[in-house]
Amino acid sequence: MVKLNRIYTRTGDDGTTGLVHGARRLKSDPRIEAFGTVDETNACIGLARLHTGAGHPEIDRMLALIQNDLFDLGADLATPGDDASRGYEPLRIVPAQVERIAADIDRLNENLSPLRSFVLPGGSPAAAALHLARTVARRAERAMVAAARTDGEPIGAEALKYINRVSDFLFVAARAVNGNGSDDVLWVPGANR
Repeated sequence: MVKLNRIYTRTGDDGTTGLVHGARRLKSDPRIEAFGTVDETNACIGLARLHTGAGHPEIDRMLALIQNDLFDLGADLATPGDDASRGYEPLRIVPAQVERIAADIDRLNENLSPLRSFVLPGGSPAAAALHLARTVARRAERAMVAAARTDGEPIGAEALKYINRVSDFLFVAARAVNGNGSDDVLWVPGANR
C-alpha cells in the first residue's frame, strides 16, 4: 500500500519529477505528459460520477473500476523499461482489464439506439461530463503514442489498448445516460449556414 506522509517534497522545484525506479525526468517529458493526462482523465471521470451515482448505478460502478485501473495505468507508465532487470514485477495493465472494459462497452451498447449522425457533447449533465472525460482520454492516448515513439522506452500494448477502450467506453456510457441514445444531441451538417 502507498503511504504518503508529506504532500510537498520540494524535489520537483527544479522542474523534474521522479519515476517509480527513482530516475528524474523533466515535467515536460513525453512520458510524464502521458501519465499526467491519464490523471486528468481520472479527474474528469470523478466529476462525471457526481452525475452518474444515483441515476445510473451500473455505469457508476463501471466508472469506479476504470478510475482504479487508471491509477494502474499511471503506475505502468511511470515504470518504464525492461521488466526483467528490476528484481520485482512492476504494475502493468493486463489483458483481463482490457477484456473487462470491452465487455462493459458491449453490455451498454446492446441497448443503444442506432446512430444516425455524429453526437454532440451534451444532452444531460452526466453525458456532457462523460464526453469531456472521453476527449481527455483521447488526448491521453495521443500522449501515450507520442511518448512511445520518442522516449526510447516502449509503452505496453495492453496499456495502449486500455486507454483506447476507456474513450470508447466513455462515448457509449454518455449515450447510455442520454436515454440510451434517444436524448443525444446530433450534429446536423451545415445547419447554420
